Amino acid sequence: MNFATDLVPMLSGAVAAMTPLLFAALGGLFTELTGMLNIALEGLITLGAFFGILGASATGNLALGVAIGVAASTLTALLYGEITLRFKANVFITGLATNLLASGITVVLSQQLFNTKGVVPFELPDLPVVTTGLSRIPLLGPLFFGQNILAMSSWLAAIVAWVVIRRTPFGMRLRATGSNPKAVVALGLKPDRYRLAAILISGASCGLAGSYLSLNLSAYVPNISSGRGWIALVAIYLGGRRPAGILAACLLFAGAEAFSNYAQGFLDVPPDFILAIPYLVTLAALVAGAAVRRAKEH
Repeated sequence: MNFATDLVPMLSGAVAAMTPLLFAALGGLFTELTGMLNIALEGLITLGAFFGILGASATGNLALGVAIGVAASTLTALLYGEITLRFKANVFITGLATNLLASGITVVLSQQLFNTKGVVPFELPDLPVVTTGLSRIPLLGPLFFGQNILAMSSWLAAIVAWVVIRRTPFGMRLRATGSNPKAVVALGLKPDRYRLAAILISGASCGLAGSYLSLNLSAYVPNISSGRGWIALVAIYLGGRRPAGILAACLLFAGAEAFSNYAQGFLDVPPDFILAIPYLVTLAALVAGAAVRRAKEH
């Protein structure tokens, strides 16, 4: 083990691992700002992963695959939103049902299409890497400017999310829907329309997150989301419901994931404990965040 030599690959792995978390958390932020806790993120990521790589394999085009993954997650989010908002179903029950639906339907389709419920490999090209002159900067260049196009798109998504939320009428009304829905009604607007728009945005974001996971592996793996939807929810609160804070929180969790992968090669501890490191960090961050908020209140 040479920590100095392995540091750059580990940090690069952390930046890459941040991508699906950041996409999902940004999508969840929009629903959170309208006053809805979207616990369906996990299932939406799973659907994006399955249909994203299935679409890429069927069309032979990575961009079309991503579009299909995004469409599948967005349509499912539309169903989730309509049931929740139009029929006034309990948001937690519908969110949980969405997660169960995603888990079940991907297993059934995998069995029917590929005759297996296990890992399904695909022969696909790698996601294109964006290279610029900035990628030649020592240390920081390869980390932040030598990633694939979806990874770099997630950082752009954080900037776009900030602009939309803080600098547009849509963002202002979105926030008002969560904090003061009566004011939105007084303007002659319908809060549920903004809630549905937020749910659709979360569906599209999770589609990108899932597509990144499967296309980056060139395989669909059962339970590919591995709790990332739940970690994204923690990142929203830990990041103070702000895109910049969410980005920092996602990088923290991704760093824990990258370290757990790296640590398997030199720590003499049970592998199950090492694999649990990202979730332990998430739990610790959630407790610490709650403690800080309580201290500020008093």
